[in-house]
Amino acid sequence: MSITAVHAEPISGDVHPELAIISSLGEHLRGQYVLVRITDEAGRVGLGEASVTSVWSGETQPGAIALIRDVLAPLVIGADPFDIEWISRRLDRAAFGNSFAKAAVEMALLDLQGQTLGLPIYKLLGGKDLTSEGIRLKFVVGAVEPEVAAQRAGRMVERGWRAIKVKVARHAHPRVDVHRLRAVRDAIGPDVWLSVDANGGYTVEQAIWAAARFADLDVALFEQPTHRNDHVSMAEVRRRSPILIMADESVFTPLDALEVIRHQAADVLSLYPGKHGGIRSTQQIAKLAEAAGIPCTIGSNLEREGATAAMAHVTVCTANIQCERFPSDLIGPIYYQQSLSREPLRYQADRLWAPEAPGLGVSVALARPATRNPS
Repeated sequence: MSITAVHAEPISGDVHPELAIISSLGEHLRGQYVLVRITDEAGRVGLGEASVTSVWSGETQPGAIALIRDVLAPLVIGADPFDIEWISRRLDRAAFGNSFAKAAVEMALLDLQGQTLGLPIYKLLGGKDLTSEGIRLKFVVGAVEPEVAAQRAGRMVERGWRAIKVKVARHAHPRVDVHRLRAVRDAIGPDVWLSVDANGGYTVEQAIWAAARFADLDVALFEQPTHRNDHVSMAEVRRRSPILIMADESVFTPLDALEVIRHQAADVLSLYPGKHGGIRSTQQIAKLAEAAGIPCTIGSNLEREGATAAMAHVTVCTANIQCERFPSDLIGPIYYQQSLSREPLRYQADRLWAPEAPGLGVSVALARPATRNPS
């Protein structure tokens, strides 16, 4: 059953102002993403989502749409959606980088496969642990004033959340972050799991200074303390930190993962399909990390329901994505003012369940009928 049409369109959504993520990279107040729809001869439509952010991957909404329309779509139309390995190789030869755009295409192909076979994506890629009670989540608090951060974190703990992440490294000196973390710890109590995320915003000296003080507040995990491309610096922080170090921005490709492993720069890797160019690549990196004895978890770029569902699928079917130990960030839909899907994803307190319907298990209310790719 061959592919007859590929369509990419803009989707946008505003984050709840009181939940907006503020980090060393700036403010995330609005998601301006891309919805991909791939149609086969039977009229089935597979959905994909590119949660592009220029500061993160260098991709933009107009740029991703143009790339999909002009470069990727001609390589997909006429292909069998089950020939995904060879389609992906053609896409990689045709365009360097652009991982989120490629991930959206792969997502839509897997959605079509699942719909054709009547299976959820996680079943196509390895199944799930039947003892799982949903994917453990952590709520993310921005680098806001200490009293605001404490209020937001405390409110979520009252609602049943048992893991909180706080953004740091926005200010000139990390003492501001220590004040924020102390206020949050006081608000959530001693038993709630707590982590920090610098988004690469610290120098080595700042990160080491901060790590010692974060440890006194029982911070469990220190995410991306230094610049994404400087594995030597992050390895130095890891050697001198009393807290486990997690690499996020440092790991886009399998080669990135190998370099982090070679430099012994991280104790944990944060993965997600958009960074890696697809769900299957996410699994490959997770298995590479597993061979090196490094656990993984799932991060977030405040995705909408489509990409969040894809991340849930890869989480439950990949053994080395260890969200019970290192809670995930699959929280994007909670932050937006309006839902993108007809049926909400299943959230319950700090747990998310992978959809059980065929394919992604998500139908998007904003989708228009697919049209053939323009010549």
